[in-house]
Amino acid sequence: MAGEFFDDEGSAHLFQLVHMLQRSAMMNMGMLQDSEGRVHYNLGETKAAIDTLSMLKEKMAGNLTSKESTMLNGIISELQLQFIKAPARQRELEDQVAETEAVRETFTNPQDGPSEIITDEEE
Repeated sequence: MAGEFFDDEGSAHLFQLVHMLQRSAMMNMGMLQDSEGRVHYNLGETKAAIDTLSMLKEKMAGNLTSKESTMLNGIISELQLQFIKAPARQRELEDQVAETEAVRETFTNPQDGPSEIITDEEE
């Protein structure tokens, strides 16, 4: 498959490296689960991966084919966009976890769990 898409073996190896950095960034933005199914948020690691890709782009300027340049630019741009959205995704996940924990507490320990009081307005 790599031979079908990439122009040569060097290009395929370059994008294996790019893909590793991309996956690292995505995993540290909570977009991919780790091998144990956990979600991580480490924006410092994400920034390091994006910065490394940007450095590679800068250092390889003039040495990439137009296809390689387009792919690398697209990957970097998408990661930068997702980096901006990552804090909101993290808050959303934390809210979901807190809500799930509240429901679990309600069923585990109904006397102490959150509850709603329903009253009859006619009384």
